[in-house]
Amino acid sequence: MQKNKQVRTRFAPSPTGYLHIGGARTALFSWLYARHSQGKFVLRIEDTDQQRSTEESTRAILDAMEWLGLNWDEGPYFQAERVTIHREMIRKLIDEDKAYYCVCTPEELEEKRRRALAEGRKPKYDGTCRDRKLPPSDGAVVRFRCPQTGTTIVEDLIKGKISFNNEELDDLIIQRSDGYPTYNFAVVVDDAQMNITHVIRGDDHVNNTPRQILLYEALDYEIPQFGHVPMILGADKTRLSKRHGATSVMAYKELGYLPEALVNYLVRLGWSHGDQEIFALDELIELFDLGSIGKSAAVFNPDKLLWLNQHYIKSYPEEKLLDVLQPFWKKSGLDVTDSDYGLHIVRDLKARAKTLPEMVESSLFYFTDEPPIDADAAAKFLTPEIADHLGAIADELTTLSDYSKEGIEAFLRNLAEARSIKLKTIAQPLRIALTGKTASPGLDDIMLTLGKERVSSRIRRAVSYIRNHRLS
Repeated sequence: MQKNKQVRTRFAPSPTGYLHIGGARTALFSWLYARHSQGKFVLRIEDTDQQRSTEESTRAILDAMEWLGLNWDEGPYFQAERVTIHREMIRKLIDEDKAYYCVCTPEELEEKRRRALAEGRKPKYDGTCRDRKLPPSDGAVVRFRCPQTGTTIVEDLIKGKISFNNEELDDLIIQRSDGYPTYNFAVVVDDAQMNITHVIRGDDHVNNTPRQILLYEALDYEIPQFGHVPMILGADKTRLSKRHGATSVMAYKELGYLPEALVNYLVRLGWSHGDQEIFALDELIELFDLGSIGKSAAVFNPDKLLWLNQHYIKSYPEEKLLDVLQPFWKKSGLDVTDSDYGLHIVRDLKARAKTLPEMVESSLFYFTDEPPIDADAAAKFLTPEIADHLGAIADELTTLSDYSKEGIEAFLRNLAEARSIKLKTIAQPLRIALTGKTASPGLDDIMLTLGKERVSSRIRRAVSYIRNHRLS
């Protein structure tokens, strides 16, 4: 790469499915490097596989990128719209005798492969059509005339120097029989013509790289720098797949993860800055460098992602958290239109939830006048002797003038002292009266959010419950 040339990275997914975790991490690393270098990040959809590419997958990929906050400076470009350009470059190679037509049938190629394996040879194309100078014809493919001697060196920014003997490489197909370019050819033309300076991608592409470098050279293109990121493994050290849990980015959105948590987690899958675990986005942009990406595979740990998500929920701005919770509330049949009430609920619950659905589940008692009372909790705490204390709280609460967090704390403490009981004697019964369960945010927070009328009504309902269930 020329010195002082603006850094240009790209992410080039195929629209044949959703954006998965591995692809998202590759996109993130490319995006961060561009941002760190004050460069440009290009998005290109590689949709030349017409049979498998779909508009639905394209939209899903774009949605996932937008949700993660990986904004692109150029694109999205669509590779299928550039096929004419690819064909012009193929024609150039043919005219320069750097590529040729091949009419070997799939059956013939399979037989050659079997024979090579049986004889202990590498099952690469044997060059049958290499020097036949065949014209174009129906069913013919175009092959690149790969150098048969010498060495191709990949100066990988992550893995270091990798050498490939050219004699091990075969004459790869660069145009299929349907007239469409193959991946290895189209990606070279597009990266070169889009002035991509750094190709950051998964290490499953390492073996493609020497072939692509030879194509760059044949086309007189400047060769970009390559960085191949190790794969992501599941806890069992096998390649990450559906059996390890959700693998698509938008599945994590549906499961109630925040994009900031997923970005923070993905960047730490293979990249590090000392022992630091939590990074703001601006901090990542400032610190990110390719030299700190590890050479070995990263292991996906769902518990750590959950821990990060809890951290981000806790630190999220309350108005923003209220907004992202709305779809989850609606899914539970709740229409939270009172934003002031919603913000109070968010304030009560944000320190305790690991995911947004968990937060919604914990909030249900706020939205019903009669939250179901857990029978075991009632049996233990809603005892006959507690009914009088709860009744006193409901009665005296109506005259409480300072209905603030501090005022409620003082009220409960003074009432316990006046009745010669410990505060903990009434704490759990009161909690069950208000929420129906034994675990919840602080009593003063709940009481402040519910308001004096709701609190009094729920306490009187608990007193009636005791009389009907425990005093009969």
